[in-house]
Amino acid sequence: MRKPKQIDPIPDEFTTYEEAAEFWDTHDTTDYPDAFSTVEVKSELRQRHYEVEIDLDVMKKLRARAKRKRVSLGNLASDLLRQQLSTK
Repeated sequence: MRKPKQIDPIPDEFTTYEEAAEFWDTHDTTDYPDAFSTVEVKSELRQRHYEVEIDLDVMKKLRARAKRKRVSLGNLASDLLRQQLSTK
């Protein structure tokens, strides 16, 4: 006959995030069904992100210009591409 699984109680408080992480790294949340509740989450996609390969020399220049203009890299890249695409 199998011995029942020993389930440690969840501490009332964790003193650090690391302590909490260590506990949950060694324990299974499915052993504590009463400790969790279902929550409803509504989210909205506000912005899309795309990945484009860019040569290293171009990226260095783009970063430098974004820094000089004090704008984000993404905004500068979008603006430059938009300008280039509208001229053709």
